Amino acid sequence: MRRVAVFGLGVAGQATAKALSIRGFGVRVGDDHVTSELETFADEIDAPIYAGGDDANISRLLKNVDTLIPAPGVAPSHAVIRAAETAGIAIRTEIDVAYEWEQQRHGGPRPILGVTGTDGKTTTTMLTAALLRGAGLDVAEVGNTELPFIAAVDDDHDAFVVECSSFRLQYTTHFRCEASTWLNLAPDHLDWHPSAEHYAAAKGRLWRFARSSDVAVIPWNTSDASNITIDSFARSSVARIVTFASGGNSRIIASGAPDYDVRDGQMFSPHGTLTEVSSMWRSMPHDISNSLAACALVLETGLVPIGSIAASLTHFVPAHHRIEFIGSFDGSRWYDDSKATSPHASLTAIRAFEKLVLIAGGRNKGLNLLEMASEPQRMSAVVTIGDDASAIENAFDGICDVVRASSMTEAVALAAQHASPGVDVLLSPGCTSFDWYRNYSERGNDFQQRVRTYFGSPQREDSQTVDNQPEAQQ
Repeated sequence: MRRVAVFGLGVAGQATAKALSIRGFGVRVGDDHVTSELETFADEIDAPIYAGGDDANISRLLKNVDTLIPAPGVAPSHAVIRAAETAGIAIRTEIDVAYEWEQQRHGGPRPILGVTGTDGKTTTTMLTAALLRGAGLDVAEVGNTELPFIAAVDDDHDAFVVECSSFRLQYTTHFRCEASTWLNLAPDHLDWHPSAEHYAAAKGRLWRFARSSDVAVIPWNTSDASNITIDSFARSSVARIVTFASGGNSRIIASGAPDYDVRDGQMFSPHGTLTEVSSMWRSMPHDISNSLAACALVLETGLVPIGSIAASLTHFVPAHHRIEFIGSFDGSRWYDDSKATSPHASLTAIRAFEKLVLIAGGRNKGLNLLEMASEPQRMSAVVTIGDDASAIENAFDGICDVVRASSMTEAVALAAQHASPGVDVLLSPGCTSFDWYRNYSERGNDFQQRVRTYFGSPQREDSQTVDNQPEAQQ
């Protein structure tokens, strides 16, 4: 790799171009929308810049380069990807290049742990980092986070936890981890991947270059076809397999029990008891699964002593907008799960409640929204929002009361009208936010503000007390 083109100049693209320039590579940059700010950035790193909407510009961007590094948002169908493939130019991602540089580090590479999955990646990445920090290690959470791996590889850290989206894994040619987990699988990002199979294959590259000393942490085999797919990818590698109990799993295919499991209110590992479920930061089914997977990553690599696990799991603070407790109002608990941008993510949240009013909708990613309606006994009412409100309405037709809101303010008011004591209210859209908002964080923040405005002074309870209800532990 000598002459490199970087296409897509968001956070990851700019970090990649800057890192390459610092190392003396010949760099060219491009973006579909070249602004004055991007032109200034290109000048700062002394790189020519090209607008991607023009075939001639793409040809000039790729002329005489040997490697293209696309930003995560650049889909395989993009003209720049097709042109690079036609020209025989290598395509790589920033985590792949960062991994290569880390292996060449003076003094040797540091431990790299990886997390992928349709849902729960960010929380499990944060959990893994928290467990490592609880053992006194300096850790960087990189990849599909606010910090690209390539921007952190020269910093003084003891270890890295890489959140591996399918976008970043798609074009890896070297990347591997000492231990990595694939949490779950459901169709997602079909506006980027041409098929569900293509999406799964990208995830499967997590173990494409694994060594026999590496550990693949996977959900326990069940009758669920997605877990069988994950198992197949793991066992096609040479990595050592370690299993964890996933929420609501039925032990049908494999004999015995998961390596990391929950029994009689306690979390167990091959190395001993981890903690009591009741003392965890939160204990919804997916919280338990994510925590077991994170524990497996740090214990199977020997990076963390088992004695420090319990305290880290007690004091962990999750990211915002992931079934985040807002407050209790008129006998109902309100939650913000704006991060749930797929039906699978919403269904995971829905299963944590006995009875709820769901606020859902936005802009669909070409996914089957009927999955969200597969727990009809839990549904009291649904409030639909956004561009694809009608698709949500169709999914819940005949299951419960369904009403449409034309704004988030109206959605909160309608949800409050349908709520009653003991019936929780959950924003878990199952769709992206790009119709009404710039991102899911903006959507979640707006929802929380509208809730508090509607009810006045919040009657907030302690979130640990609220979330550790019996239904959340089943």
